[in-house]
Amino acid sequence: MSYLVLARKWRPKRFAELVGQEHVVRALTNALDTGRVHHAFLFTGTRGVGKTTIARIFAKSLNCEKGTSADPCGECGACRDIDAGRYIDLLEIDAASNTGVDDVREVIENAQYMPSRGKFKVYLIDEVHMLSKAAFNALLKTLEEPPEHVKFLLATTDPQKLPVTVLSRCLQFNLKRLDEPQIGGQITRILAAEGIEADEGAVRQIAHAADGSLRDGLSLLDQAIAYAGGALRDDGVRTMLGTVDRTQVGAMLDALAEGDGDRLLKVIAALADFSPDWDGVLDALAEALHRVQVRQLVPGAATELEGIDADNFAERLRPEVVQLWYQMALGGRRDLPLAPSARAGFEMTVLRMLAFRPAAGGEGKREAAPANAGSGRATASTSTASAAPTASANTASAPKPASPATVAPANGHDSPPWPEPEATHQRQPIAPSQATAPPPVERAAPVAPRPAPVATPAATAPTNEPAAVEASFSSDIGITNAEVWLHFASSNELKGATRQLVENAAFAGYSHGVLQLSLDAGFDYLRSDRAVRDLGEAIAQRYGVAPKISFLGAAQGSETLRQRSDRERGEQQVSAEQDFLQHPDVQRLMQQHGAKVVPDSIRPYEE
Repeated sequence: MSYLVLARKWRPKRFAELVGQEHVVRALTNALDTGRVHHAFLFTGTRGVGKTTIARIFAKSLNCEKGTSADPCGECGACRDIDAGRYIDLLEIDAASNTGVDDVREVIENAQYMPSRGKFKVYLIDEVHMLSKAAFNALLKTLEEPPEHVKFLLATTDPQKLPVTVLSRCLQFNLKRLDEPQIGGQITRILAAEGIEADEGAVRQIAHAADGSLRDGLSLLDQAIAYAGGALRDDGVRTMLGTVDRTQVGAMLDALAEGDGDRLLKVIAALADFSPDWDGVLDALAEALHRVQVRQLVPGAATELEGIDADNFAERLRPEVVQLWYQMALGGRRDLPLAPSARAGFEMTVLRMLAFRPAAGGEGKREAAPANAGSGRATASTSTASAAPTASANTASAPKPASPATVAPANGHDSPPWPEPEATHQRQPIAPSQATAPPPVERAAPVAPRPAPVATPAATAPTNEPAAVEASFSSDIGITNAEVWLHFASSNELKGATRQLVENAAFAGYSHGVLQLSLDAGFDYLRSDRAVRDLGEAIAQRYGVAPKISFLGAAQGSETLRQRSDRERGEQQVSAEQDFLQHPDVQRLMQQHGAKVVPDSIRPYEE
């Protein structure tokens, strides 16, 4: 019994059957209908988005026996042979296994011959970026001026590796990743045609796990059908994928909001029974926090997330706490490989969230969040502080109960571990209140020049301390010095103009969320909006913080990645020359046989 996998069985055979990629379909359709068909096309995009499928449909449109059009008949011999993969004038070449110049030379030699059956001889070169440099050079002339009966269709997942000379000779189409509704809709249609019952939640899980690739989604669907042996249910698909139940994520958030460490660890223990991917659990937790934050700050743009009561958490948590937990989740994913075990790393991440949960009574309302994120209950603090001048000196610090609006540890105590003699002497009359509310002026008291009246610091403390707490977290996050900048510049995966910008910019300073970079005037052309935006997104992805980026002129003493690389390369070259010339064998050859070292012929071992 022969079984054809769903990805092949349901491969689109006409442009109208494609899922997504409307921008590519429109361009190719217009070209075919008007007869303005270029001789070389380049299709780029991630795996499973339709590059090879579009190329085959395009070849079928060119060679259909009923005439060249954007809607091939699908019934003639040429159409059926192309669908079956046996058409003699459609030559599919896997560049990953045919990388050499000899393989390309064979293509060039055969290109001069007329097609055997159809109107055009079509060369479909998949993963074209795998060709060697010599192979690309051999292909250039034919790619630029091919015979009239030859069309080149190139496909690649990594266009950055293609020479510019190849890119300039092709019409390039970048295929987009498919969104979850598109993948889910196609899966639903296939299940209906196959007569398989499925829960809506199961389809959503598969579409989410496909990560923008329809072929991956159909492969997962094949696996789910085999696993379930019948109807697809939520629990079965979740077990197969190893994903976390979002109700468990909601239970973790509820325990964090309540400060219930015992219940939090019990939820984690229940999750551990299913051996989940802890990185995936952190991803689900970050996604839930994102939905809560959107519900708080932009209620009109909020969308529902299954298993998460976003409205409830939006009322119970302050926006700045949600932001802090979100950054902790991202940092936990980054640090997970360094933990003793994946579960230990996950537990430390959520326990860190527990340590920085909001103090009792510090819940923030959604309506106050957009304007006063970080200010807590400003109204209560202000009204209490305004009454302070009428009180006596010993009771002037009465506004301290308003301090739960700050981010506090889980135990409710925010007092420093070091002794504060003056502050202790002045606050002895109100010592009982320190057990229930952390005094917001304790940190500022040691730096006061003299025991001034307490009313002024008490009135300003509720607005100053949240900024101080926020600064204490942000100062240790992101690119804060030149060494961190150089490490980021040397280890990121940026490409093109953004990569050049990073290599030629030097760290100039970081303050209050603004990253200052110095850039020589000769590289001002690299400061495009797109490059700066891509740089900010890369920094946010790495460090969890998206700073504002500003540029200064070239600064003395600062070093760019390019300058450091040149300096290190020069030092290695000098060291290599010295080591070579001081070698006893080399000195003996020079002394006894008059040997001479050819200038610039010595290279370090690394090269």
